[in-house]
Amino acid sequence: MYADKPLIVQSDMTLLLDTEHPEADAVRQTLVVFAELLKRPGTMHTYRMTPLTLWNAAAAGWTAQQVVGLLADYARFGLPSAAETAVRRLIGRYGKLKLLIGPEGLELQGELLQEIADKPGVKELLGRELGSDRRLVPPVHRGRLKQELTKSGYPVIDLAGYHDGEALQVQLRNETRSGQPFSLRDYQSAAVEAFYREGSVQGGSGVVVLPCGAGKTVVGIAALARANSAALILTSNATSVKQWKKELLERTSLDEEHVGEYTGALKQVRPVTIATYHIMTHRSSRTGGGYPHMKLFSERDWGLIIYDEVHLLPAPVFRMTADLQATRRLGLTATLVREDGCEEDVFSLIGPKLYELVWKTAEAQGYIARVSCAEIRVPLPSRELQHYREAAEKAKQRAAAENPEKLAVVQRLLRRHAGKQTLIIGQYLEQLHELASRLDIPLITGELPQRDRERLYDRFKKGEVPVLAVSKVANFAVDLPDAAVAIQISGSYGSRQEEAQRIGRLLRPKEGANEAWFYTVVSEGTKEEAFARKRQMFMVEQGYRYETFHAAALALAKEENGGSNDDVYR
Repeated sequence: MYADKPLIVQSDMTLLLDTEHPEADAVRQTLVVFAELLKRPGTMHTYRMTPLTLWNAAAAGWTAQQVVGLLADYARFGLPSAAETAVRRLIGRYGKLKLLIGPEGLELQGELLQEIADKPGVKELLGRELGSDRRLVPPVHRGRLKQELTKSGYPVIDLAGYHDGEALQVQLRNETRSGQPFSLRDYQSAAVEAFYREGSVQGGSGVVVLPCGAGKTVVGIAALARANSAALILTSNATSVKQWKKELLERTSLDEEHVGEYTGALKQVRPVTIATYHIMTHRSSRTGGGYPHMKLFSERDWGLIIYDEVHLLPAPVFRMTADLQATRRLGLTATLVREDGCEEDVFSLIGPKLYELVWKTAEAQGYIARVSCAEIRVPLPSRELQHYREAAEKAKQRAAAENPEKLAVVQRLLRRHAGKQTLIIGQYLEQLHELASRLDIPLITGELPQRDRERLYDRFKKGEVPVLAVSKVANFAVDLPDAAVAIQISGSYGSRQEEAQRIGRLLRPKEGANEAWFYTVVSEGTKEEAFARKRQMFMVEQGYRYETFHAAALALAKEENGGSNDDVYR
């Protein structure tokens, strides 16, 4: 017997969702709009509403009354007045402060101006008073002011506009250069419209969130074609630089001379330039430890800057982005989760979340593959268990991650999925080298030259290499369309974004049943279990479920099934 309602709303803005309630899935799909998942012990999942989650909801068009109404409709014990007041206050602040161009220049306007004008960190960024609700703002402080106000709990809507930048004619093709029909999917068109809504709230500045494999690159290309200006594209690694260039040449009117690569190996500055975050944040010891490649931001008059995998944006680029507020900025990501808590900087300097496609919605429409997720728990052998118990706290994760018994589980999974393109993903190089050697499979790590990585990726795509071991260099922006199985043997502690990106390697649509499998193998009774639960939170929030298996039970089931694990792993 279920209680009448699935949600318990608490005064401190936390929400407890009873996942066994028949309406739990429907409620979860709405909660993701204005709350974040904190933890999921047992059947009660804990969400939290924060100023940022509520402001992103407001940016997407949600009103305080809609949020309050939904909470009241599903609240098992009613809606506490403290929570209702906080929701109304926070969403009510959105839109009450605006940056606009007035007769004398950049102005901050709004009825809340008197509340914030004397706040530390804000006061020194404001100029002359023009009235009770108007203050001049030196243009150089446009970004820093937005940061400080966001941190103080007062979001700013930036309506001061953007300069057009260097003109560049870019048209989308109706047919790719390789002869395939090409047009934007409905949600891709909607994402571009949400970004480029001139004259409305935040048009030309913000973040688009799409599942891995759903075509974030295409959205960026379409935004570029809409802007018709020179563009700087920042992305995660050299492989991604080449993929962006390939897609640009394949799907637009741009030619080779229009598109430049700016990496450690090549420094081309062209009307559309694609660079890595790594090269932008490279320090030069000869110049006193500065960032010599940051000058790329001023090499041309960029009309658009695209931040691919915006959740990875490093601090030095954040600082530079504070000075680029007159340039259109588009962030692309599969998840806005940042483990360093800098989501506020993404909100203030890139812009709010303007469009999001829920992963399960994309799956239901066939745009991405259906992924089955499972966690397999493996006991540590007695010697390794003793080592784990004696290890320093910081060393326990690695001791658990390098459990030698994981190899047998990996071998069983490879037999179970024989014939399917499989990735084995890990964090620790010694573990990966040992596993690759034992299984006689190729391995891609940061030690491998870029040219050799590209060659192995290409062979994997062609099916010449059925199983590939990869380190964290393959977490982001690696296009492996035929990968159908991923086995994670170790990861970066409790990184939710890494889990999402690794599952993302499987999401390209597949022929036939359009399905894929993701396994994470953890050491039973260790810190790995707790980290695994944290890693899985974003995917659970998106509606995915992880089945849990114990390696010992699997081995017994194999004997009972006459030597086959197929039914157990299915």
